[in-house]
Amino acid sequence: MSRTRRTLVALGVALAGVGVTTGGGRELLRRQAAIARARIGKPLGEDAIPADKTWKKKYAGVPLDLLVLGDSIAAGLGAERPKDTLGARVARGLAGALHRPVRLRTGAVVGSETSALAGQLDGLPAGYRADVAIIVVGGNDVTHRVPVGTSAAQLEEAVVRLREQGTEVVVGTCPDLGALRPVPQPLRSLGSRMSRQLAGAQAEVAVRNGAHAVSLARVVGPFFITNPDEMFSLDRFHPSALGYKRTAKALLPSVLLALGHAEDVPFGHHAPAP
Repeated sequence: MSRTRRTLVALGVALAGVGVTTGGGRELLRRQAAIARARIGKPLGEDAIPADKTWKKKYAGVPLDLLVLGDSIAAGLGAERPKDTLGARVARGLAGALHRPVRLRTGAVVGSETSALAGQLDGLPAGYRADVAIIVVGGNDVTHRVPVGTSAAQLEEAVVRLREQGTEVVVGTCPDLGALRPVPQPLRSLGSRMSRQLAGAQAEVAVRNGAHAVSLARVVGPFFITNPDEMFSLDRFHPSALGYKRTAKALLPSVLLALGHAEDVPFGHHAPAP
């Protein structure tokens, strides 16, 4: 069974116990998870396309180091070319804005929950320090019913660890699982509610610890809801090249803010607490 299908199974089992107390209600959600699995497209495999390199070498100067941590979205699963992954999209946009090369390192792993962030940081080369790190994680926490408080605390540990070593941090909060059209109602609405609760907790711990937070549900979520055929990849679950382009564009203003190259805080973006 592919990771995407396993995630949908977990989503159905998890949400069957949330907000529905009757046996008939739980059975309904399990049947809906089966419908979602039947609707899903061709699986994309378990690994994202590698995109780590120095982007925009034509610019002079010492490269800026960009680190991307998190789950399959952070890793870029669904992109068919390295330049279309989330990390590469942000690196290219950042290089163009600063006229400086950007060296991308991706620590994100497909299927990760927030608990995996510590291991992703441990796996970095000794002495490595990024100028700015992007974290996108949370969807797998929702589908596996990880308590919001637990997920938020694990994110906080990663943010604090990065900030203590002098790395600026931008957290893209948990996307709205209500945008997944293959998931029928009311399963989709329950997933939406849980993902938004987690996103709120993520934003709170991020800004409290000196990081920037971007509400992906607010800033880029509407594009996935209104244009699913264009924004999702073949599996109708992960972003397409256009989906990653929109997501990177949503994150970039806070990355520039974190690096001191912007002043305005756009809608859906949250600056660190003073």
